[in-house]
Amino acid sequence: MKQPSINWASKPCKDNYLAAISYLRLIYSRKRIAAVIKRLKHSETCTFKAKDIFRASGLSLLGVSNSQVIKFQQKIKAGEKVYPILLVRDPKNGKVVIADGYHRTCAVYTFHENEPIHCRIV
Repeated sequence: MKQPSINWASKPCKDNYLAAISYLRLIYSRKRIAAVIKRLKHSETCTFKAKDIFRASGLSLLGVSNSQVIKFQQKIKAGEKVYPILLVRDPKNGKVVIADGYHRTCAVYTFHENEPIHCRIV
């Protein structure tokens, strides 16, 4: 399969931050979340290989039949903008938390494990 070129947006959108807040509420205090989101909004966008994000997060790759993964694969193939993912370092647990963008990361991985994923990390 020919690897599509991914049309990355320059920065996350408001909905990405709202989704990150929703998820992070499960694991962090409101005070910590506010600080993390503020830092994410002011951090630079960088890239990491898809496989490295999965290794650092300890998460499993979702199956290619997952409806959200399929949706993002189609967006990528159509050349639509894909928003950078939001990552939070959790040194206490020795992991990186994917605060927003798990399905996007899985979709990108299906094209190539070494594909650089645009992200913001704090």
